[in-house]
Parts: sequence; structure tokens; C-alpha cells
Amino acid sequence: MADLANLDLLLRGTIVTPEATLENGWIAVRGGSIVATGQGAEAPAAAQTIDYGEALILPGVVDGQTHATSCKGMEGIAETTRGALAGGVTTLVDMPFDNPLPLDRLERLTEKTAAIAEHAHADMALYGTATRETGTTEMQALIDAGVCAFKISSFESSPTRFPRIAADLMLDMMEVLADTDLPLGLHNEDQEIVRARMAEARAAGRDGIEAHAEARPMAAELAATAQFLALAQASGAHAHPVHLTGAEGFAQVAAFAGLGARVTGETCVHYLCLDAAQDGARLGARMKVNPPIRAGRVEGLWQAIEAGQVAFTSSDHSSWPIDNKLTASIFDAGAGVPGLQTLLPLFYTLAEARGLDAAQLAAAQLCTRPAQFFGLETKGAIAPGKDADFAVLERGSFVFDEASALDGLKWSPFHGDSFGVRVTATYLRGAQVWDGTNILSAPGSGRYLARGATGWFSDQGQAQ
Repeated sequence: MADLANLDLLLRGTIVTPEATLENGWIAVRGGSIVATGQGAEAPAAAQTIDYGEALILPGVVDGQTHATSCKGMEGIAETTRGALAGGVTTLVDMPFDNPLPLDRLERLTEKTAAIAEHAHADMALYGTATRETGTTEMQALIDAGVCAFKISSFESSPTRFPRIAADLMLDMMEVLADTDLPLGLHNEDQEIVRARMAEARAAGRDGIEAHAEARPMAAELAATAQFLALAQASGAHAHPVHLTGAEGFAQVAAFAGLGARVTGETCVHYLCLDAAQDGARLGARMKVNPPIRAGRVEGLWQAIEAGQVAFTSSDHSSWPIDNKLTASIFDAGAGVPGLQTLLPLFYTLAEARGLDAAQLAAAQLCTRPAQFFGLETKGAIAPGKDADFAVLERGSFVFDEASALDGLKWSPFHGDSFGVRVTATYLRGAQVWDGTNILSAPGSGRYLARGATGWFSDQGQAQ
């Protein structure tokens, strides 16, 4: 029986735990951690009790794919994490393609963790990477310092910040990681196919959003994914394509898993709702992402989620200002969209529209599964011993206004969309950090999270 004396905080509401959704439930908090959960009118006394009535209380979201430093460098962490808290995201797993240089060595990890300590409002875990300059020589130092995964790209967006990693170094990295639980993530597009198709489109004077998707065909995604998964099969490493845009990619992952490979796949929330044929003319470059939004893939992705094939769903939040999108040609526009503040309400709304248990599915896809995946052992669930990180959701109908975004960008492809929930409060380690209107935390209140000892495959039974 849990010791329920000297509690700091008791929250009441509809509590979404891994086992059940507790109506008229409560959560007891002490020292920033969850002590117990329960249900009914009888509840322990605490120094502070807050009753949210029928509102849903989910775990704080663990967004497994963000780019906080793309535009403003390390200082961009401040605004990005403010937007995160307003969206119920309490932990960001940030990519290593920092501006101006990637996180491929220990000194850059030290710089980034120092920036988190200075700027972050939310907790952050970090991907590392390798480049031709470092090879695999820095990988063990990065592992020892707590990176939660590594990420590379088979397509070069920048020769320095976002370089292409060919199959030889890819295999070298997998051989280093084969005896660990750390995944290797991949931006999965075949460079030769994409560059050839882009050149053809430019030569023909085709420069709209439809040309973007056609120049990055599913064949390019599947080819890059298949090679990556085959190298994982050969090496024994955990391979993870980070943004599969259609059910075809998850079928590949399932096939290689059936061969005994340690493989998983991830999708992003924009792929679960946007369609190139239906939304391209309306949104144009505002929906440009890589790999692209395709036509006719939404239903297959949801079926993959329902079948348990999707490890988790992320935002792939990119901190580019709208000016980066305002170009004459789609091929010159920046790729990526903001998503931290809309990830939870959008995913919930989409799941509810499909008749699914939106609260439980959101908690699994956005919280529990990414926390397990990245070895963040105190995150991702409302359960005793976990950090007291919560997102409180009011149910109703709420129109999202991009002008209200707190991520410093003030634009969104989901501007004007109606969501079935909104985040009215966020808690980080028992402290309220968002009240539905204002950020209540100070810069530097977020922490760097080192990876724990467990991994996705060691916890596979819990992850399903």
C-alpha cells in the first residue's frame, strides 16, 4: 500500500491510466512523482487539491521527433518548448540536425545540454548522429553521455547540418549499436531517385505542391527503407525509419520483423490527416514536408495504427518561419511544419472521428510507447513512480488559431481546423506550467533526460 501522507498535490478528473480510464478518478503526487491513483469520492488529503471535473487527464506527451534548433539555433529551444507545454507536450525528443552544425560529437552534446539548462521550459531527450568527419569514433562517448538514439539521412538536405549517410557508414553505425538497445533512425528517401525527378520537374517548369510529391515518389521512400531494414537484418541493430508515409512502409517493417530483424517504424500526425489531392491546392507550401504528403494514404496509415504496426506517432515539429515557405518554386520552399501545439488535440480529434477510444489511443501513441522506445523510464504513463507530467484536456469544439501559437512561428497548416479537445493545463513534475492561457514556468526549468537501461525490444511485451 502506498504511503499517502504528506502529499503535495491531488488532481481529480477523468484519469487515463495504462489499464483503464478512471471516471471520478484522482492522482496523488509527492516530490514531483506520482504516488498513487484511485477512483471515487474518497481520496487522500494533500497540500493542494485541484478538481478538473469531467476533463481528461492524460500523461504529458512525449513527442518523439522534434527540430527545436532549425532556425534560431540553441536559443530556439526556449520558444519551441513554450509551444510544447501549450500543447500538453512535456518531453521533446530532439533531432541532431542543429543549426549550424549537427550533434555528432561529445562537445556539441555538452553545448546542447547546457542550452537546455538555460532555455528549456520542457524536458528534452536527444538524438545523436554521425558524419563522414567523425565516422563512428564519437558514438560511444555520446551513448555514455545519454543520447537516446541516433539519426541519419539517406538524402542530403545540407552538406553540413543534414548530410547524406551512405550504406557503408550506415552499416558501420549499426555494428556499433548492435549490442545495445539504442535505435538508429533514418530519414528514408533515395537521393538519386529524388534528385533526378526534381530535375525533371524543374526542367518542365512544374513548381507547384503536386510536383513536390511526384518528385519524391513512394518508390524512393520504399527503396531507402528496404536497404536500411536489410542492413539491420544483417547487423542485428535496431533500425527505425522515422516517417513512413503509407501502409506500404509498415508492411516492409513487418516483413523484416518476420525475418527476425529488430525493426520498427514511426509516422507523423500530418500524414494521418492531410492528402495531397485534397489539401494541396488549399495549403500549397504550408504542407510541404519530406517525405511528402501523398494522395490516398491516410486510411492505410490508420489501419496500421489499429493493427499495432506503428511504434508511435510524432509531430516532426520544424521551427521554420513562414517566410521560409514563401518562394516562387515549391522546390525552393523549406520543408517541415510546426506541430508541437497541435499534436495532441489533432491526434485525439482524428481518432475520435474514427470511433476509436481516443483518450487511450492518444496516451499509447503519444506518451507510453515513445517513452518506452527511447528508454525514458519515468515518463509516458500515469502510474506510481512516474514523473507527475500531465496534460488536462477539455472536451468540446475548439477552432485552432495560428496567431495563438506560442512556438514563435505563428503559422500552422491546421489554422482554422476544429479540434475536439484543447489543453487547459499542463504539469511538469508536479508543477503547473500552463494554465490554458499563460506559460507559468521559467526558462531552464526543463531538464536533459539521459536514456535509461531499458529498450523497446527488452520491453516489447509492455509496448504492445
